[in-house]
Amino acid sequence: MERTELSKLLRSTGCAEVRNGFTFLCDPAWGAAERAAVAAIQQAKFESALPRLGEGGNPTSNSADGWLCLPTGGTSGEVRFARHDERTLSAAVEGFCAHFGLERVNAVGVLPSHHVSGLMARVRCAATGGEYLAAEWKRIEAGRRPVLSAENWVISLVPTQLQRLLLSPDAVVWLRGFRVIFVGGGPVWPELADAAARAELPVSLSYGMTETAAMVTALRPAEFLAGDRSSGAALPHARIAIDGEGVIRITGESVFRGYFPGESAAREFITEDLGQLDERGRLHVLGRRDAVIITGGKKVQPAEVEAALRASGEFTDVGVVGLPDPEWGQTVVACYPAGGKEPDPARLTAALAGLTAFKRPKRYVAVAEWSRNAQGKLNRAALVAAVRL
Repeated sequence: MERTELSKLLRSTGCAEVRNGFTFLCDPAWGAAERAAVAAIQQAKFESALPRLGEGGNPTSNSADGWLCLPTGGTSGEVRFARHDERTLSAAVEGFCAHFGLERVNAVGVLPSHHVSGLMARVRCAATGGEYLAAEWKRIEAGRRPVLSAENWVISLVPTQLQRLLLSPDAVVWLRGFRVIFVGGGPVWPELADAAARAELPVSLSYGMTETAAMVTALRPAEFLAGDRSSGAALPHARIAIDGEGVIRITGESVFRGYFPGESAAREFITEDLGQLDERGRLHVLGRRDAVIITGGKKVQPAEVEAALRASGEFTDVGVVGLPDPEWGQTVVACYPAGGKEPDPARLTAALAGLTAFKRPKRYVAVAEWSRNAQGKLNRAALVAAVRL
């Protein structure tokens, strides 16, 4: 996709702000605090990031890698901008089309354009000469859904949107008309996945992020309907590896060019996620590397809970992880090596008395194969996998 074509598309989203040759996608719903933070990023850091500009204030062809800045936030919620350009986005489009066997992509868009999934839906359509239909979620939920006038339509939904549409027989019939239904933005709990499969929906579970221009692995609908619940195999433009601590590493041409104002020539991104690759090369995402657990919208630092549990004197070792929960997002689980004595509930209650209720483990699980690496670091991916078996 050419830079001029992409720039025109970005302007049409209504959320693009051009400053000194960089294009920032900004959330229209940001309040004063977020706007102030973004302004500080844009103004205070331009000197180190400023590209050489050509005629009309546009970046020159050899000096503006990463001129497109997409908003992303870590577990802290702090806004950062991942730098992309027409080459990273084009690589992602080409890999997507090859993986799903699509020459032309038509998309119904219900996700906002400042979000990477919403943006990439538009980019795929523009790059392949397809049709993009912007649709309001409330209208779709209310039954006013666009008619799919051609083949190869796709749509991206978050899990709660899929859950609501499954309650309507008419919506289910409409969803069956899509070539692919991408579901992401949060964990898909087993009951929801099974309900979608029973409804014979062409769902694709995928894995990706702003830093990789959206998905880098994805299940094909036939695999999902056959019972696979992984995040699928790598798309042709990406390579997935799991390091010794269970951390997912991604290499490929769609990997971003650094966080603004920084710049990186590396085509590798070390994620904050833990995962495993099965014998077929399909990715299973197990949780966050930073170990922060989000339960009921509140953050739990495992180290704080582990310290309280160790203080009880009931464990030779202990690790706290978060497991998917359909009601709370995640639930707090304490793991400890099997083979010793069972922990005393009274002593645990006393040790945890100083913690807020939502931080206290809801389950205690003895793990037969306790895993610490040569540096003494706990392999949380292995714990999560053991508990989920």
